[in-house]
Amino acid sequence: MTKINSDDVRKVSKLARLELPEEVIETYTDQLEKILEYVAQLEKIDTNNVPPTTRAVEVVNVLREDNIEPTNIREELIDLAPIREGDFFRVPKILSD
Repeated sequence: MTKINSDDVRKVSKLARLELPEEVIETYTDQLEKILEYVAQLEKIDTNNVPPTTRAVEVVNVLREDNIEPTNIREELIDLAPIREGDFFRVPKILSD
């Protein structure tokens, strides 16, 4: 694998429309080189018999019964409205005729 150089970083930043100050180009060059070295190490690992996963730790939903419980708070909730009209909330008109 070829090494990443400063020109590569400048080219990629231009393609990505990123304005990188010249003083960080060398830092990013070193960091990208280390990342690609690590990826190269990972590519050497045999994963043929490893099943694909979406996360490292399996997550299971905790489900419960969906029970309907009657409540008597309808009036209390309607009373919380700034303006009430019968059994409804009164709101400002937003559509013109």
